[in-house]
Amino acid sequence: MELNEAFGATLREVRLRRNLTQEDFSLVSSRTNVSLLERGCTNPTLEKLEALCSVLEVHPVTLLAACYLRKQGSNDVAAFLSRLNSELSHIFSERSEEPKF
Repeated sequence: MELNEAFGATLREVRLRRNLTQEDFSLVSSRTNVSLLERGCTNPTLEKLEALCSVLEVHPVTLLAACYLRKQGSNDVAAFLSRLNSELSHIFSERSEEPKF
């Protein structure tokens, strides 16, 4: 599955599980734009992602994680979170070290 399609399907699924209509996003996005996103025709900016997630009442990373799980065809949340935890720990441990010249 393409990333655009996975994002759109995930956005639609979360919207429906929250019992929201596309019109419920009217303060942050037009119904047409939400429809285009859900059909995988467009991509949101980071700002738009954050605005959409505020309506959905989910953290943007949660929506993206669900999107990538869908793209990978996986439901193994524990393994996915374990990988993220490892990668983030590695990134932050590198940031705390002094730069090497």
